Amino acid sequence: MSRKRRMFDIEIPAGEPEVFPAGKDESAPQRRGPMATAITETAESSRERAQVEAQIRAENDALAQEHVRLKRAGLIVDLIALDSIDTHKLIRDRAPAADFELAELVQSIRDIGLSNPIRVEQGRDGRYELIQGWRRLSAYRELLKETGDAETWGRIPAGIVARGDALEQLYRRMVDENMVRKDISFAEMAQLALHYAMDPHTAEHDPDRAVAILFKSAGYQKRSYIRNFIPVVQALGEVLFYPQEIPRALGLALSQRLSEIPGLATAIAGEFRNWDTRSIKDEMDVLRRYAGQGGDAGDGADEPVRPGAAPLREGRAKTTFQLARPQGQAKCVAANGRLEIRLPRDFSAIDRRKLEMAVASLLDQIEG
Repeated sequence: MSRKRRMFDIEIPAGEPEVFPAGKDESAPQRRGPMATAITETAESSRERAQVEAQIRAENDALAQEHVRLKRAGLIVDLIALDSIDTHKLIRDRAPAADFELAELVQSIRDIGLSNPIRVEQGRDGRYELIQGWRRLSAYRELLKETGDAETWGRIPAGIVARGDALEQLYRRMVDENMVRKDISFAEMAQLALHYAMDPHTAEHDPDRAVAILFKSAGYQKRSYIRNFIPVVQALGEVLFYPQEIPRALGLALSQRLSEIPGLATAIAGEFRNWDTRSIKDEMDVLRRYAGQGGDAGDGADEPVRPGAAPLREGRAKTTFQLARPQGQAKCVAANGRLEIRLPRDFSAIDRRKLEMAVASLLDQIEG
């Protein structure tokens, strides 16, 4: 017997709002799945990271450009090891004679430090080439030699300039720096012009024209004086101990005499041969006689008598030795009628009474 199904009619009242299942509110924002949320967050993070990286790159580019600008201007300063600095690129204008003011610079640096860094050009293999600051570098090397303190004096503050400046510009910088020194002499400036002309890497090999290149900032008259000193340095540069002490008037007169009298340079060289005990005054007196500014040097043909040294011309026995002093090596020469101490120090700055007592004590000990 079959069972009959019953049908029920459900009446829904009119006007009643349609009811959705729980949690299916159509007006509520739809929730994303975990994968969609992760993708969105990753994209936003990538955009933010790209913006930060672009900002960092822009800052680094700006810093790099500023670093290059400062380096070209020589304003990047670092502590450079003394043994990594070479002095081959430029032929220096310092005379080979003793630098009596170096001891003062050494003492000043020891007391208050270096106020003006040297300038170097960065080379290869971690080395540097000195551009400016020969005396400052020499003072640091003297302090290192004297104290052995590599921690304090083994490195020197140096402005690092970019490579690529023309050699002429490097010489000009060195010249202009030294032109402000009151003690730079005409002989030293003439020597620099000669060195510039002798440098195989420079374009100009005429010393007179080299003066015009190197000393552009000097007046016409000063350049003329430098040119007049060139023959003196050429003829006597290897003979003289104190060329930097030649006054302007003496140098001009000597240059004129050298051009007028053949063999004068040979006569002067013979005067100074084996006379290694001469003082600045001795040397200047001889040059004045040959320049016609004193004595009877005549035309230089007659052998002149050394001032104060006539009894010593024959059989000059002498004793020489060196002593290490804080100011440098003291060279002592003892000869008949002469006891001389040569040291890079200004003895005229010592109080006279103190100096007299020291000399008297020295003579007492010798005679005792």
